[in-house]
Order: sequence, then structure tokens, then C-alpha cells
Amino acid sequence: MTAVTRDDLGAEVSLDRPARRVVSLVPSLTEAVAATDRTALAGATQWCTHPADLDIPRVRGTKNPDVAAIVDLRPDLVIANMEENRELDVRRLRDGGIPVWVTVTETVRGAIGSMRRMFTDGFGWDVPDWLERVDEAWPQHLPAPTHHVAIPIWRDPWMVVGRETFTGDLAAHLGLRNVFADDAERYPRVTVADIVVREPDVVVLPDEPYVFTPTDGPEAFPELQCSLVQGRALTWYGPSLLTAREIVLGAIG
Repeated sequence: MTAVTRDDLGAEVSLDRPARRVVSLVPSLTEAVAATDRTALAGATQWCTHPADLDIPRVRGTKNPDVAAIVDLRPDLVIANMEENRELDVRRLRDGGIPVWVTVTETVRGAIGSMRRMFTDGFGWDVPDWLERVDEAWPQHLPAPTHHVAIPIWRDPWMVVGRETFTGDLAAHLGLRNVFADDAERYPRVTVADIVVREPDVVVLPDEPYVFTPTDGPEAFPELQCSLVQGRALTWYGPSLLTAREIVLGAIG
């Protein structure tokens, strides 16, 4: 059945539902589709690392997808994200006759709602059981902060999580107050001194996008507590949300 609906950005998407061939340009969404119906995945990016045994065609990266290869895969739908993918690539795919569904995932609750719409309005599927469990696990209200944290995502130059980001909102849901939450930028460039002067209780060092390790990151903050955290638990918004709480809080201690 052909349906006309609108994605998270309000763009009109016309496609046959239920979707049976999906190409994902977002690691979180690839994992989400794989956890729901792996057979529907017709392609994904090289950065789509979960599930680890996913054996499907790869269409380069999130910022440089192989548009021609995607068109050749003849998907019913391509799924993308406003922050992770380029508008140029979305436009090129649509110009090639491929329906594209763009998600917006700036908060935990927003990501849950976005995935719900993607599965129901976009794919024409039922809401996955795992997503219902995620919905129950992440309520609307925020707990009182228990730690003040800084969350670097890059070094040379140093960059941290700032205002209005999914990672910052996830941290807030865990009782972690981001000391850069009121910065003017979403991912401000800073110096080590800029971080230290904010006096975080913990410097949270994820392993993506920059791969912080025991010997690469903590040495910059000898006077502060540093905690190495699985980046997927902080930045992904699919089935990883089922375990993110215990992983992040377990790492911080």
C-alpha cells in the first residue's frame, strides 16, 4: 500500500508500506532496525557496528554515503538523521527517486518518539517490544543532579558536549549535570583550562567519536576524577538505551 506521510523535519515521504528493504545511514538506527527485523536491512554505513555480525552491503560513511550504490540497492526507504547526515546527500537520494526519512533526536524522549514515528508512520510496522521497554525505562522527569560532569568528545582541539544535545540530555536523565550545558554552542571548542575551571566532579571520556583510553585523555586532568565510558552508551539512541544507564553510572561509580 502506497502511503504519503511526513518525517521529523516535515518533509513529505511517499513510499510503499510496509517497508521491506531499508538502507540505514545512522548507526543507532541500523541497530534499531536490526533488533526489530534484521531481514529488512538492505544496506548500512561502515560505521554501523552493531550488531557485530551484521552481514549486509556497506555504502561508505555517514557523511559521504555512496548515493549510486544506495540507488542500486533499490530500497523502499533510506533512514537518516538531521545531525549525522548531510542535507545534500538526502536531496541527492530524493532526486534519484529514493524515499528518505530524516529523524531528529536531540533529547532522550525526543529520540524515543522519533523512533516510534519512524517504525509506525515510516515503515508501517508495529512498535517494537524493545522500544516499549526503552520508553518505560526513561521517564520524562529529570532526577536531582548527583555529579557535575564535563564530557569531552575530541582533543587537539578539545571539544565538549554543550547545550541542547542528545548526550547532554541523557546525562541529565542520569543525574549528571553537564558543566557546559549553558554554553552558547552545542559542541564548543575549549582548552583543558576551560574544563578545569568549571570544576567538574568527573571528566567523562567516551571511546567515540574520539577514542579516549587510559593513556590518552586522563593524563590531561591529573587533579580531576576521569571515567572512561563506552561511547555507544552515551551517544546512541536505539536498543543501547536499554543498557546505557547501568553502563554509564557503573563507569562513573
